This record gives sequence, structure tokens and C-alpha cells, in this order.
Amino acid sequence: MKGIFITVEGPDGAGKTSVIERLIPMLKEQLVPALVSTREPGGVRIAEEIREIILDPKNTEMDERTEAILYAAARRQHLIQVVLPAINAGKVVLCDRFVDSSIAYQGVGRGIGVAEVADLNEFATEGLAPDLTLYLDVPAEVGLARIAQNKERKNDRLDQEKLSFHEKVRAAYLTIYEQQPERVLLVDATQTINQVVAVCLDQIKAKYPTVFK
Repeated sequence: MKGIFITVEGPDGAGKTSVIERLIPMLKEQLVPALVSTREPGGVRIAEEIREIILDPKNTEMDERTEAILYAAARRQHLIQVVLPAINAGKVVLCDRFVDSSIAYQGVGRGIGVAEVADLNEFATEGLAPDLTLYLDVPAEVGLARIAQNKERKNDRLDQEKLSFHEKVRAAYLTIYEQQPERVLLVDATQTINQVVAVCLDQIKAKYPTVFK
């Protein structure tokens, strides 16, 4: 049996990491297949090292296309070592970010172009797309305010971008949602974290009722 590939997307400050951390034990307890939780960029040694280069605040001279290529490279390695083996073994993969992030951040936010970034990632992933994407939506100013209030968060290179950049990213995500409603489900991330987690869990259960105990 082929596994299920679920991704969680959202602008900075949407609360993806916190939501995923709470979802993992709930899904592990209720899913019949095994659950593999992972993240991008990262998930394996090579991809984690690329992540450090991309997000290091010191790397201000990084070119936009270099950034996009590095994300695609990390994605490829992660895909080969983690995602595809798990899917082929019939497991459920829950991944923090995937190609939609590159479309939103590099394609639109950086202005490289949606088609150009899509083609790059088509090569990197050999056309693999998530079965379900939970998009946590939050206005850019709200997300940035959350980041500013989070004392424990380590600011990265993308956190240094202006509000206009993050507004473009959110607009790109909303376009993806409008264009692919059969895959992308929008979750209002301005709610409390408990409400967001509950909605995400309900959406997954509704989409795949037969894989729950």
C-alpha cells in the first residue's frame, strides 16, 4: 500500500512548528500506518547543513537564485532519504514545508517567477506532490508580531525581510490555495493553537477516515 504525504505550510509566524509538535502524538496514537514527521529544509544531515547556510543571518550577499537552488537541493536529498522510502513503505509522512514554500518565498517573494521555481522543483522532486496540504493562514503583520514576541525563537535571514516581502509570500500562498482547493485546505491560524490543532486533525481524519483506528 502506498503511503500518504501530508505537508503543513504557512507564512512566518503562522505557528506551523508548534501545531506540528502537538499533532504528532495525536496522529501517532490514532493512525493505523506508522507516522514519519520531518521538515524542510532539513530532515537529513546534508539537507540540515544546507539549511544552516540558507538561514544564516550572516549570508546577506546570497543571490535569490542561489537561495532557490539550495532549497531545491536540500529538498531532493530529503526526498530520496526520507520521504520516498516512507511513502513506498506505506507510512504517513507529515512534513513541515515543501515545494509550495519555494513558490511563495522565492517565486513570488523574491520575484524569481513562479514558473521558473516550479520547473526547478519539478526536476528536484520528479513531480512528486503532497496528497494533502494544510495551509495555516495568518496576516503578515500578525505573523511578524508573533515572531517579535517569541523570545525563544532564533531569528534567521528571512526574518530580516520587510513587511512587504511577507505580504507577497502570503498572497502567493492564497493564490496556490485558490488554484488547488482539492489539495490545499486553508486553516485560520489567527485562532488559538488548540483550535488550529483541532481543525488540522479533523481535516486529516475527514480526508483519510480509513487510516484511523
